[in-house]
Amino acid sequence: MPFDPIVAETTRVADHREPVIAHAEQTAAARARLEEYRSKHGRNPNFCWILFDDVGWGDFGCYGGGVAVGAPTPNIDRLARAGLLLTSCYSEPSCSPSRATLMTGRLPMRHGLLRPPMYGEPGGLQGEVTIASLLADAGYTTQAVGKWHMGENRESQPQHVGFDDFYGFLSVSDMYTEWRDPYFFPEIAYSEERTKWIENQPFNKCFVHATRGGDAEDVEEVTIPVLSTLDDKWAAYSEDFIKRMGGGDKPWFLYHNTRGAHFDNYPLEKYLGSSPAKHPYKDTIIELDDIVGRLVAALRETGQLEHTMIMVSSDNGPEMETWPDAAYTPFRCAKGSTWEGGVRVPAIMAWPGMIDADHASDGLFNFSDLFPTTLALAGAHASIPDDRFIDGVDQSSFLLAPDGRSHRKYHYYWLQTMFSAVRCGEYKMMLASISDDSRDVMNPGGFTGVEQKYPYGRLYNLYLDPKETHSYLIRKLAYIEAFTSGMSHHLRTFGKYPPKNAMSRPS
Repeated sequence: MPFDPIVAETTRVADHREPVIAHAEQTAAARARLEEYRSKHGRNPNFCWILFDDVGWGDFGCYGGGVAVGAPTPNIDRLARAGLLLTSCYSEPSCSPSRATLMTGRLPMRHGLLRPPMYGEPGGLQGEVTIASLLADAGYTTQAVGKWHMGENRESQPQHVGFDDFYGFLSVSDMYTEWRDPYFFPEIAYSEERTKWIENQPFNKCFVHATRGGDAEDVEEVTIPVLSTLDDKWAAYSEDFIKRMGGGDKPWFLYHNTRGAHFDNYPLEKYLGSSPAKHPYKDTIIELDDIVGRLVAALRETGQLEHTMIMVSSDNGPEMETWPDAAYTPFRCAKGSTWEGGVRVPAIMAWPGMIDADHASDGLFNFSDLFPTTLALAGAHASIPDDRFIDGVDQSSFLLAPDGRSHRKYHYYWLQTMFSAVRCGEYKMMLASISDDSRDVMNPGGFTGVEQKYPYGRLYNLYLDPKETHSYLIRKLAYIEAFTSGMSHHLRTFGKYPPKNAMSRPS
């Protein structure tokens, strides 16, 4: 009988953990597969997370984009054919909340990064337990490369939250360059006084290098010409790390974050005009696809490919405020929203010989799930903190078992401090959202839309209506209990584990 997540019962893991759908046989099969790997190779796997910035669900060829939308992605598509392609992977509505959820296994209402800190604003990972710190405790070498954007204050920088080494910038692409470009900011670029005003704002204008426990040292100021070279430089740094680690037997964790394709896009010179679309965003997609190819090639050449679980994803949906310098999604709305277009992201999981090749799944997967999943695969599941709520679900058997099923029953959508929606199976109940009227502005991040709440809720069938235009609730009242029970359990957890707002903490 086909599995049905809507009627599936959940099992309580612990008071501080999200309940799971238990698949006993699948879990046993995956555990046996992992034990066989460890017995055969005498080691734990490496982890290579490649996170793009603002790339849409539909940009890659394996998701129906690629050549069809003016930018072929052969390396990413090849990796997808070698592993598992997830069609219902969820980020948060914007980058810093998503990245902190990856790092901590916790939703933004718990880790406190509710939105991206900009231009030196306070707010970061200080006080959180990260996947990097727990993997380091388990004997892993930990390396972060590229965009960070989880706090510029010293205590929140990568080298102080678990990483042995960091090479990248602390904030976000546009913050370094938008005010330098006369096309976008003539009133600043052509004004000496306003340029000085920006230069005096409290954010580091360089990309940096740091080692565990030390201070971040400036490498180079991020001007527009420098920005165009960053993804190439960062890829070379990660290639060198992979090659260096190939000479030893110590497992490692590489967290590689690209600058692209966050606006404004200035691709490396050799990629200018390289896409069929002949547009900087699409040229950047070509460059990012090449970077995936380079990192996979380095793994193959050093004999580490079969020992490495690779994850490729994007930190949120497309940034449509800057169209046409923007990504593509077939879903409604974009970054900054809890409509599907804002939070459903591409996600590819590959581990040759361990994750079966050439298959896709619509099982629910949340960014928070990578935290317990990675620890389980690393043999460090017991290190998951018990003094805070962990929203992530261990999905290791979903990834490793043949035709694995997700252990997650519900996906919860939060729009900063506003509970927005819940998904179970093909249905999504929405209690609040933002409008997608370009005349509205919601918050200091500038995202389109104003908050709107629905007193009776709306129910969307995401298989029949991925654009979320037809509320189905009047015909589907039988489902109400399935959603309200999930929502009430989730919201009650904030009684014992209160929300946190890291944005109010001084830097």
